Amino acid sequence: MDSKGRKFDLVMLVDDNDTDNFISKRIIEITRFADQVEVKNSGKAALDYLAENQNTPETLPNIIFLDINMPVVDGFVFLYEFEKFKELVKTRCKVIILSSSDNKRDIDKIVNNNYVIKFITKPLTEAALDEIRTANL
Repeated sequence: MDSKGRKFDLVMLVDDNDTDNFISKRIIEITRFADQVEVKNSGKAALDYLAENQNTPETLPNIIFLDINMPVVDGFVFLYEFEKFKELVKTRCKVIILSSSDNKRDIDKIVNNNYVIKFITKPLTEAALDEIRTANL
């Protein structure tokens, strides 16, 4: 842990946009926000990862940065499926929406979800990461 607050063991990026994932991963690495970054290019891949790791807490991400607009399994479907996981997964994994969507209806719908702790507009920034670090998660 450094002077800027908490450092996370593992964070997951869930976004179908490779460029956004690259930028987000780099900013996480540069700021030493987390020891490890797991990148998933779809909501389904992220759900599969959580399902495979749900019995081993140390392999679960502390934070999931979730995009809303993705093909097949979008952010809304991901959250619907996420609610079905056991308590261990839901308490260990904090979901933060990381999206370029400025659709007010989408934003209202998603921030009212019990498992979403924050909404961040892309791109991910050092300031946003600092805010998360100092928040009491």
